[in-house]
Amino acid sequence: MGDSSKSYIHMVQHLIETCLVFNMTKEECMEALSKHADIQTVITSTVWNELEKENKEFFEAYAVSESKKDQTSEEEEETSKIIQKMVSDSSKDTGE
Repeated sequence: MGDSSKSYIHMVQHLIETCLVFNMTKEECMEALSKHADIQTVITSTVWNELEKENKEFFEAYAVSESKKDQTSEEEEETSKIIQKMVSDSSKDTGE
């Protein structure tokens, strides 16, 4: 592999690591790099997959963290709906 290819892959790896810092999923990262860095999704996906192979434990923990984030988001949304309903019901009860 030529120096320019190695450099390009290293750049993509660095950008993926930045996506990870922002807790992005693989799909979100592929979309962001495609849109903002003009990197083909197949390249991002390939580099991501190689990083997963080399850092299996990290990505397993990252996947667990992402699923907890999704669950927390759903719980927050449900809580917000309940609070809105309580406020709405309270307004009806007080005649406002």
